[in-house]
Amino acid sequence: MTRKMQSEDLSLEVVHPDAAGIDIGNESHYVAAPPTRDSQPVRCFGCTTTELKAMADWLKQCRIRTVAMQSTGVYWIAVFDILEEAGLEVYLVNARETKNLPGRKSDVQESQWLMKLHTYGLLRNSFRPSQEIRTMRTYWRQRNDLVRTAGRHIQRIQKALTQMNIQLANVLSDVSGMTGQAIIQAILGGERDPHQLAAFRDCRVKASEEEIARSLEGNWQEDLLFVLKQEQEGYQFCQQQMAECDRQLEQYLQQREDRTQGASLPEEKRKARLRKKKGNKPQFDMRAELFRMTGTDLTQIDSIDVITTMTILSEAGWDMSKWKTEHHFVSWLRLCPDDQRRQDHRERSTAHQKPSDHRFEDGGLHLADPQHLSRSAVPNPNVSRTRLPTAPGSIPTGSSACLPLRRVVKLIVI
Repeated sequence: MTRKMQSEDLSLEVVHPDAAGIDIGNESHYVAAPPTRDSQPVRCFGCTTTELKAMADWLKQCRIRTVAMQSTGVYWIAVFDILEEAGLEVYLVNARETKNLPGRKSDVQESQWLMKLHTYGLLRNSFRPSQEIRTMRTYWRQRNDLVRTAGRHIQRIQKALTQMNIQLANVLSDVSGMTGQAIIQAILGGERDPHQLAAFRDCRVKASEEEIARSLEGNWQEDLLFVLKQEQEGYQFCQQQMAECDRQLEQYLQQREDRTQGASLPEEKRKARLRKKKGNKPQFDMRAELFRMTGTDLTQIDSIDVITTMTILSEAGWDMSKWKTEHHFVSWLRLCPDDQRRQDHRERSTAHQKPSDHRFEDGGLHLADPQHLSRSAVPNPNVSRTRLPTAPGSIPTGSSACLPLRRVVKLIVI
């Protein structure tokens, strides 16, 4: 028995009658408005500021209130800012939600298709923080880029030393420390005597001066010394840039609104946090500034330090009302497994495994002993747990990260 239709009306409901669509490009942008609003409903505008302002004026003449566009590279940012400044509601759409649909072989058709989807309310707006958060995010991302660049310079320094058989990395845990930097500066200054170089040893270094001296007996080569000099100068430049970033970031944070309501910063009593090596931490009291800005000390959450706190706030802000629950926030961070992929891997795994070989953790399937499985049957760990980059300031991932990040949503001031 066939199921009867509940209604004979199969037409879609118009959600945004005053909608337009924009196909973002590098040199030009195609804008589509409803055919009844202008004799030329699709127009092409350039990427200069003057032309973008002309685009906003034309959309307002067409009585457009909301605009949809795809997040293509970084070309959309200037368009977004100018349209938002003109008072239009801008929908930033993920291209993955529209790319698999047929048709739209030209820029004109793409803009018209975006307008049609937005008119019927079939597009979801992406989250974009406020300008206040975006400014802080720019400073913090720039600083993280400098940290990564400095790390690459250190790796090349170690490579040049190793090629000259200077085994400094075997006696020093970090060549960017006080002893390592003093020895490298002396080498670049022309010192070659191992014992004279070992005399720069700091009292906290476990290796003796004799051990350091033996590791400094190398094969000095002019070309590798030139590389060492270049990389050392690059590392020092990155350190100077990071210090300038810290000063700019500190100044910006001090200008933010005080949300503490008279509360004082909790004293840090955890020994592990107190004796933790500073590394590339900012050269100012960031924990106090973040507490003043948010009204709560997120570093009291285990596994959430000041670097992670700054990363979360600079990317998501402190207004957690954008997410319905803490589970939605963790999912937005891409820390939750994909249900469909997890189910597919589970079905393939159960065809080759005994029930005792399975163990479940945070709703994801993991294998206790996958050696007897075929290569295609072993679940990919990157599917069950999406892993983010482990760069300085990155958000921790895995089961140990979900609970602390859920607590962030509960503790942060809305």
